[in-house]
Amino acid sequence: MPTFKFPRRSKGSDSRGARSTDQGRSESESVSATLSESEPPSRPIDKKALIFGLMAVFLCGLGFTVIAPVVPFLVAPYVDNAGDQALMVTLLTAVYALCVFLASPGLGALSDRFGRRPLLLLCLLGSSIGYLIFGIGGALWILFLGRIIEGLTGGSIGTIFAYFADITPREQRTKYFGWVAAMVGVGTMLGPVAGGLLAKFGYAVPLYVGAGITLLTMLFGLFVMPESLDKSRRTAKIPPSRLNPFTQLASILSVKSVRRILISGFLLWIPNGSLQAVFSQFTIDTFDWQPASIGLMFSIMGIQDILSQSLIMPKLLKVMNDKQIAALGMTAEIVGYALIASSALLGFYPLLILGMFVFGFGDSVFGPSFNGMLSKSVDESEQGRIQGGSQSIQALARIVGPIVGGQIYVSLGHAAPAFMGIILIFGAIAVLYRRLPIPSKA
Repeated sequence: MPTFKFPRRSKGSDSRGARSTDQGRSESESVSATLSESEPPSRPIDKKALIFGLMAVFLCGLGFTVIAPVVPFLVAPYVDNAGDQALMVTLLTAVYALCVFLASPGLGALSDRFGRRPLLLLCLLGSSIGYLIFGIGGALWILFLGRIIEGLTGGSIGTIFAYFADITPREQRTKYFGWVAAMVGVGTMLGPVAGGLLAKFGYAVPLYVGAGITLLTMLFGLFVMPESLDKSRRTAKIPPSRLNPFTQLASILSVKSVRRILISGFLLWIPNGSLQAVFSQFTIDTFDWQPASIGLMFSIMGIQDILSQSLIMPKLLKVMNDKQIAALGMTAEIVGYALIASSALLGFYPLLILGMFVFGFGDSVFGPSFNGMLSKSVDESEQGRIQGGSQSIQALARIVGPIVGGQIYVSLGHAAPAFMGIILIFGAIAVLYRRLPIPSKA
């Protein structure tokens, strides 16, 4: 990834990552030339591609969250107590994230070489198989096998973001990434409610429905999805180093102008991964909730996504830049974590509902602004790489988060993961803004 500041700047670059002022200018001019050559001319957005992309992320959100309320109940027959149950649930989440971390750079690089379409279809098929195996179950190792398969092909979201980067003008990408987040929110809103209701017919039923939904998405794409990356804009070959997640991480993190963005995201995603992993168990242990109630609670996140992306995000984009919106989102997440921790300490579930609503707002505005910053920092042939690398960092955080969160949940109490979130997100804000001035709106 090139060393330069975001291309929307029109003045000569004075990048902190350059060795000298002259070199900084030459790098900026070189990058501007590269972007001019690689950025396709402005053209109307392919409506078929746009509709497919939005439908795909909706169905992915629905398929992923339909299983969320029942995972602890599927694990329960294979463990002896609630503590072991919580640890197994978080380990299943961590194993999934580990597989995403290992596979995402390769999937992103392959999509840059062979196009988005074949890789996205492969990812969706793998996820469907993973859900099916998890639902069949029969032993704890089979549950882990299902999560491993799903994780190894779990790069579909990163590929979809690269797909949207291909079909949208650079200056409008943050807006369209907001649309993606909104459609994920709709799926996230409906999925848990459906999962909670379907669990009345058996805890494995939501898994089978998730498998069917994901397979339906794959078939929909097979017949409708156009390829978004022209052959002229594909990478000529893939160096083996691009398939190595650790090499990819080292390469991306070596760029100073982007390093702070990724590190701040990593610090934020650790507690978010912990919350996702322990939330169902948290509501069972603290409030004795059942799948239907858990599903309804998860849906608050989806409702918040819809409201934020349709009503709030367009107004924020008129008065704030990406970094400022990201800071607003992180601040809201801190408040949300404080309310969640208070609900555990007081045993008062309305605080949990309010906390999830505030947290959901923060998460929904942080995501599009974060992806917008990254997308605008590289040329078209690198979109798959940067989104794959970002997803790898997110997956790495979601390996650490569930493991640490599960341990402190069992040993320090139910509020401990939320307090961890408050501390780490303060750190994320400090990393993002230390010696990194916010560019003016102009």
